[in-house]
Amino acid sequence: MTPLEFSRLLDSLNYDAFSVLESTIPKDQFVAIDLSRDSDVLNSIDVSSSQILAAYIDDYIEEHQAKYAFGGYMEVRNIYQRSTYFKNNMPDNERYIHLGLDIWGPSETSIFTPLDATLHSFKNNTNFGDYGPTIILKHVIEETVFYTLYGHMSLESIANLKIGQVYKKGDQIGSLGDASINGDYPPHLHFQIMVDIEDYFGDYPGVSSKQDFEFYKKNCLDPKLLLGLE
Repeated sequence: MTPLEFSRLLDSLNYDAFSVLESTIPKDQFVAIDLSRDSDVLNSIDVSSSQILAAYIDDYIEEHQAKYAFGGYMEVRNIYQRSTYFKNNMPDNERYIHLGLDIWGPSETSIFTPLDATLHSFKNNTNFGDYGPTIILKHVIEETVFYTLYGHMSLESIANLKIGQVYKKGDQIGSLGDASINGDYPPHLHFQIMVDIEDYFGDYPGVSSKQDFEFYKKNCLDPKLLLGLE
């Protein structure tokens, strides 16, 4: 299946997919936010501090009379410069292009699977700036296999999991963690769709270098297609 065909499949599923947050939350309670390096406001604050970044995001959500902020797919960001984890010891291969969709909200916010799934893998990715507790689900739709990743979860979310366990669409899979365990970020869900999981287990790159971008652009499709967010 080509990336275009896969994108059309995801788009066709959003009418029947469950939200990754409570399905009763109206879409007008989600506001798009720009955390790219082109944001003049973001460039004026210390994004190396999770507390300062959290205050900015919380104020933005309140200003727009929403409950959650979302965005970041294929966004070029400066916020990863605070961590050596994204530098790869090679300037030309530094990772700064975000591959998933972030949904910013309070810690302990419940997270659900949008589709029927089995548990592919899970892991606590503890590098500074990494995902923290992470869950990867496998989906099979119309004989097409793909995967969804849920990063920055709570420790409780991965406490009693078993590889291969089955989820029905709308089942809760866990909740959001806070900065103390989620890689030192304001609480949020990193939601990512992968066509091919490759050999990864409990982890998959969520940020790309310019050098690898063409591959990841084809393998990590826009989550807004599935979630119906605009």
